[in-house]
Amino acid sequence: MSTVDQQLEDLHETITNEIPPDITVTEVKYEGPELVVYTRDPKKFAQNGDLIRNLASKLRKRITVRPDPDVLTRPEKARDDVMGVIPDDAGVTNLDFHEDTGEVVIEAEKPGMVIGRHGSTLREITQTSGWTPEVVRTPPIESSTVSNVRNFLKHEREERRDILEKVGRQIHREELSDDEYVRITTLGCCREVGRASFILSTPDTRILIDCGDKPGAEGEVPYLQAPEAVPLNSIDAVVLTHAHLDHSAFIPLLFKYGYDGPIYCTEPTRDLMGLLTLDYLDVAAKEGRNPPYESEMVREAIKHCIPLEYGDVTDIAPDVKLTLHNAGHILGSAVSHFHIGDGLYNVAFSGDIHYEPTRLFNGAVNDFPRVETLVMESTYGGRNDYQTDQEDSEEKLKRVINDTYERGGKVVIPAFAVGRSQEIMLVLEEAMREGDIPEMPIHLDGMIWEATAIHTTYPEYLRDELRDRIFHEDANPFLADQFNHIDAGEDERQEVADGDQCIILSTSGMVTGGPIMSWLEHLAPDPDNRLVFVGYQAQGTMGRRIQSGRDEIAMPGDRGRNDRLKLRMDVDTVDGFSGHADRQGLEDFVRTMNPRPEKVLCVHGDERSAQDLSSALYHDYNMRTFAPKNLETFRFL
Repeated sequence: MSTVDQQLEDLHETITNEIPPDITVTEVKYEGPELVVYTRDPKKFAQNGDLIRNLASKLRKRITVRPDPDVLTRPEKARDDVMGVIPDDAGVTNLDFHEDTGEVVIEAEKPGMVIGRHGSTLREITQTSGWTPEVVRTPPIESSTVSNVRNFLKHEREERRDILEKVGRQIHREELSDDEYVRITTLGCCREVGRASFILSTPDTRILIDCGDKPGAEGEVPYLQAPEAVPLNSIDAVVLTHAHLDHSAFIPLLFKYGYDGPIYCTEPTRDLMGLLTLDYLDVAAKEGRNPPYESEMVREAIKHCIPLEYGDVTDIAPDVKLTLHNAGHILGSAVSHFHIGDGLYNVAFSGDIHYEPTRLFNGAVNDFPRVETLVMESTYGGRNDYQTDQEDSEEKLKRVINDTYERGGKVVIPAFAVGRSQEIMLVLEEAMREGDIPEMPIHLDGMIWEATAIHTTYPEYLRDELRDRIFHEDANPFLADQFNHIDAGEDERQEVADGDQCIILSTSGMVTGGPIMSWLEHLAPDPDNRLVFVGYQAQGTMGRRIQSGRDEIAMPGDRGRNDRLKLRMDVDTVDGFSGHADRQGLEDFVRTMNPRPEKVLCVHGDERSAQDLSSALYHDYNMRTFAPKNLETFRFL
């Protein structure tokens, strides 16, 4: 008998001894980080609300209880039982029964009403029907991404269970080494922005954190051929901090080269990764470049995702526990905290963070019981990288819009589909509602509308005030009448260009392709129009060149030749809307940590920014700091 099988047998016996004698447990198995308990008496389990909680506390494991398939009531009868328990106001849109696991997926407009206070309605559903409920939100804005991901995972449910069982056995395997060390190897994003990728290794485990591209630098992949990363199929887990392509673009590539393990991330990160990586492939094809992987690999990555909620402590290897915390950067972005061994060592990877709250998100969490080493972004870590106060930034944006409106022009804002676009949408919606700028159409081009739909699917990841407004005031600002989704392509763009004053939010945010190129072609020759940058423009991108004063750019021609476009429109930059903390925010993130880390690795910033931040933290807080290069390895312990 294997070590894992012996564990499960012991757990079965322990659970049987802990529960009332009239409750029967038929099977215990691992599915990913969870322990799944099958019972012939699900209704009795549900009657005791503390039973599962007490078991989870005693066993120190996440527990899911499911009915044994042999005792399930028919879905036709169970449907009536379930609907009889759920309040009508919950807005149930679909019930999906899975007889192989005894789970019923309930899709509702108001999931909180299906869950009930402290899960009371969920327990009542099980007590009445015998089925185990799983609740998901009906998107207020129809999202093809959310729908496709849910349908795909439903279709792949059986294979996904096999994947989870395999992962569960890997997590709970026996530790083999008596050595004690923790190492971090940098595979990208050191003294550069983008191409985020790291290996965290112990004697028993190797974990890859992020695997992204480098904006404006085609083909620069993280150093996956480094000895610490090969073979890819022996990596235990991948952790994805967030979905921006400079962190996620090459996650599907891992599966092309043999990786077959789990990806840990938040649920919105999973959906947004699917959206952005598929678009990444689409843009590459349109520009005549060979995509690095096929769309099938994106689906494979989604199939292997294990979503975690903020604050959940989760075993991901025999000697590693992972906890994700809000990073305040984009929807679902996470600071990833790794607890290694039995209190041996703690490492946190910030990913990209915004320390202060924004209109969209609460500020980044930095409250950890322990962190010996922090790997922290330094995008705006330079000595003079202080962003404008957000209120001042909003006032400047409104002045720019008013000035452009008065002279009859149009405002074009290149924006990342995920994060900055929704932040700007909230600013514009409020400004028009309060009369600070004239009411006019706000056209959303590229993936912005779809990304916004995903935001409305997961309001629990938004800032408290915004979430409450969507939940309780029935006043979803993203549904304002001014917003228009550009869905008719070039004809609609031409119609907008020929029409009255308006605001256009368009991808790509760094002017590296996509619909923004069409808008420039339509609107750049008119000096009454204005191009407004609200996000970071990386070195080497067209956006950085325009921002730096270039007034003529190369446009891709219809026959592969390059046409030149003269920019006669005004160009402005409005700082303060970045999803990244500025220099002060980064310092505050470290300063307010209690206890502070012993070591900090400053990454994800150009050489000057990383070294400036590293030097400042060393001098101000007397901690060991580094601005590593790619392919360096640090040993701790």
